[in-house]
Amino acid sequence: MASDPKMNPRSGLLSAEANQAAALAAYGGVLTVDLDAIIANWRKLEKTAVPAECSAVIKADAYGCGAEQVARALSKAGCRTFFVATIEEARKVRAAVPEPTIYVLGGYFQNTGEHYAQINCRPVIGDLNELAEWDVFCRRTGWNGGAAIHIDTGMNRLGLTLSEAQAIIPRINAGDHGITLVMSHLVSAEQLNSPVNAKQLAAFRAIASEFSGVPAALANSSGIFLGAPFQFDLVRPGAALYGVNPTPEADNPMQPVVDLKARIVQIRNVERGESVGYGGTWTARRPTKLAIIAVGYADGYFRAASSNDGTRGAEVIVAGKRCPVAGRVSMDLIAIDITDLAPNAARRGHMVTLLGEGITVDELAHHFGTIGYEVLTSLGHRYARVYKGGNVVEPLAKPATAAEQPPSPPPMEQPAPPPLPS
Repeated sequence: MASDPKMNPRSGLLSAEANQAAALAAYGGVLTVDLDAIIANWRKLEKTAVPAECSAVIKADAYGCGAEQVARALSKAGCRTFFVATIEEARKVRAAVPEPTIYVLGGYFQNTGEHYAQINCRPVIGDLNELAEWDVFCRRTGWNGGAAIHIDTGMNRLGLTLSEAQAIIPRINAGDHGITLVMSHLVSAEQLNSPVNAKQLAAFRAIASEFSGVPAALANSSGIFLGAPFQFDLVRPGAALYGVNPTPEADNPMQPVVDLKARIVQIRNVERGESVGYGGTWTARRPTKLAIIAVGYADGYFRAASSNDGTRGAEVIVAGKRCPVAGRVSMDLIAIDITDLAPNAARRGHMVTLLGEGITVDELAHHFGTIGYEVLTSLGHRYARVYKGGNVVEPLAKPATAAEQPPSPPPMEQPAPPPLPS
């Protein structure tokens, strides 16, 4: 009897579902990103900030969720402005979305102007030397693609000081300056009653008002929820888009985005009094059944989530129930105590949930001793990545051929930067 070609891997005619199942079987874990949830979160933030424009921060590979996929989904939803950290991040995003504005938060360095021009993105300038070098590039090449000015109002990290910003006001107000945004960054936006918020707001409002006709941006994810005075012309949500709570003093208004599952590679029994894992720090207090799963700290599941005889660690969802980590998280494996599950509820090859089904990014961050941002950006590259929603059926746009690439600005000399007001 002839075999069904759908059941014959050699036939090349597996169904889409069977192909996906076969592909996922090669991985110890599966990371699913819900692009529709990201879109819903962006729309909620957009509605909260009306009439300000709502941009999206997609640096660090969209906080570990996939910058190209997230950029395409949000661009289709109406997002017109994106922020990344580096030129190389901007290059990848530009390949995915040819039209939106892209700002590079890391600033401008001498001899990098051609890279900005080639992909039509904008530096966020936070130093007078950067501004002088950018001016030289624009004058020598005729490039007028725009740039943002970053002003430090209290973070003491990047940005012009208030006095430096004040000194360039005459130049800005003289026109033909190419500055398309003036921005600052909040220090403690997640703390609703922090006096630093009001101090930064007052300082930024005063200086931004002097940049005649230039849009202003102050609010990050948490800053959006501080109210209209903080929202200005544009808001810059990041972590909230990916499900991290921007209002930690209240319930999370955002939808969860990431689901992380890992495969059980072995079921084993240990007797009372036996230890589990490196260092023997966790001891079975009863005859115990363990599920060993194929994820560890090399995959971004932090060693800090371990348990020992005196401290309970993180939990994992197995067969719909929470089960605790047993012993230390190792590089590639975690032991889970499944003693209280029904017989045969968990078997070799089954998937368990590390993130999702009620285990939030913020809960996992608590066990990791960090914040949700670090949890997301640490998600490893050994997972199979699955994207759902967001109309992600078409492939990424092919990179332009040499003939299609926009012309590079002509080679330029590097004279000393022109003097700026002291």
